[in-house]
Amino acid sequence: MTVNCNTDADARSGPALFNRIAVLRAERGLSRAALAQALDINYQTVGYIERGDFNPSLELAFRISEYFGLPIEAIFSRHPFRPLSEEVYGNRSTARRGSSK
Repeated sequence: MTVNCNTDADARSGPALFNRIAVLRAERGLSRAALAQALDINYQTVGYIERGDFNPSLELAFRISEYFGLPIEAIFSRHPFRPLSEEVYGNRSTARRGSSK
């Protein structure tokens, strides 16, 4: 029997998930402790999730989504997020190069 090892995976938490929790907390002026209290979890869990050291359960992912009032896919992704500035404004450096003649 062959075991397929994924270096991005951990036996406890599965493949790495990327998230925007730190950005969302900063936008709302929330500490990890305040978010943890609102979600009824330990504040260290928030840090583990933000760093990608721990994947939340589906139930916790839904609670986080509901707390921020955003769809889960706006908070979590299986692929790295593009910076919000690129998503909102596009690639500004290309626009600047083209306009400076």
